[in-house]
Amino acid sequence: METLFDNPLFDNHDAVLTAFWATIRLTVTSALLSFVFGTLLAALRVSPVPVLRGVGTVYVNIARNTPLTLVLLFCSLGISSTLRLNFDVEDPSFNGYWFAVLGLTAYTSAFVCETLRAGINTVPMGQAEAARAIGLSFAQSMRLVILPQAFRAVIAPLGSVLIALTKNTTVAAVAGYAEAAFIMKEMLYESTGGAIEIFLGFAAGFVVLTLPIGFLTGRLARRLEIKR
Repeated sequence: METLFDNPLFDNHDAVLTAFWATIRLTVTSALLSFVFGTLLAALRVSPVPVLRGVGTVYVNIARNTPLTLVLLFCSLGISSTLRLNFDVEDPSFNGYWFAVLGLTAYTSAFVCETLRAGINTVPMGQAEAARAIGLSFAQSMRLVILPQAFRAVIAPLGSVLIALTKNTTVAAVAGYAEAAFIMKEMLYESTGGAIEIFLGFAAGFVVLTLPIGFLTGRLARRLEIKR
């Protein structure tokens, strides 16, 4: 493993740690935004208004069937280069970060939506009918009755989506953001030997990031499981 940290590109492992910190930042921000946007999409998908259901269905089907690389290219080239819309004209790294977040959020939200919609389908129809019977609106029924139960039913699947998001950050370089996978590529390119050690080192880093997610969400799902 000495090759991993003695690579001439790095000084005292700072670049490696910075690369994984960049991956963590990207994952956390994208996860939070995907969680919010995915919840809104799920509400659209089960909305009693046909137009809203149609909008949610079209978006989810397009996002789920479009390669993530193309989504990120659209954000970096289509929005930034063609439309000239930037978060910060003078700081390319800041732009790259937020365009990567935008692309990952747009892509992952569709999977969060479908996972959450599966959870909504586990809620007995009688509870939604009872909510309407006591005068709750659709939004109130979703917020107070349906979504709390739906989230508890899909904690483990949402953890799988989060793990997939963490691994999907490896293509963020397409949007101009240098995270762990990009640094690994640079190390492999500059290294005169020890490619296997470098690869295994970064692979271990991703395992360290993803294993706790599966463990924690699995344990939380068991604790909050709804007995029906």
